[in-house]
Amino acid sequence: MLALLDHMALFGWGVMPECRSESDSLRLGQECLIVDRAGGLQRAGVGKGSGLEIRDGIRRDEVRWLREEGDSQVQQAYLAWLEILRLALNERFFLGLFTFEGHFARFPEGGFYKAHLDCHAGSSDRIITTILYLNEGWQPGDGGELKLWTTAGDYAGGFVLIEPRMGTLVCFLAGDHWHEVLPTVKSRMSLTGWFLRR
Repeated sequence: MLALLDHMALFGWGVMPECRSESDSLRLGQECLIVDRAGGLQRAGVGKGSGLEIRDGIRRDEVRWLREEGDSQVQQAYLAWLEILRLALNERFFLGLFTFEGHFARFPEGGFYKAHLDCHAGSSDRIITTILYLNEGWQPGDGGELKLWTTAGDYAGGFVLIEPRMGTLVCFLAGDHWHEVLPTVKSRMSLTGWFLRR
């Protein structure tokens, strides 16, 4: 975790491979698949509240929001680890992070999410984005990489491509770093969320 925080201090984003054990990551991925097979994932939209709308030209993914306490032991364990991360972020950066909200996300074959920031218009509650990848056996060519622009506020400069490998965690400042999910060749899963400030 220290290396992640150090990188965020320098650049506003960081990557932590093997954030969760392989067994925990597999179990979270299996839970996402079970929810999907039961019809529990819903098309994700753009916007918030009454302004939420499905826009196929911007994003093609499906989500299911987590309950605050988690629905299983493996979810509870991950949320407990995120609480440790929240406290560490607050201690290091004085962000005033108060709580976490998150969802399972699945991009089907051909899914994508065009470049965007993770903050709603007129709102500044989302401070830190977290993405935990749940893709067993991901290989180059499977698609779904995260394209993350590395300079805050810059949508035309340098970027990194982050492979959605099982157990890898990505963190970045939600309102600063443009990012997109490149088109998928195979289904791509994650547990994505945000640390919020009041």
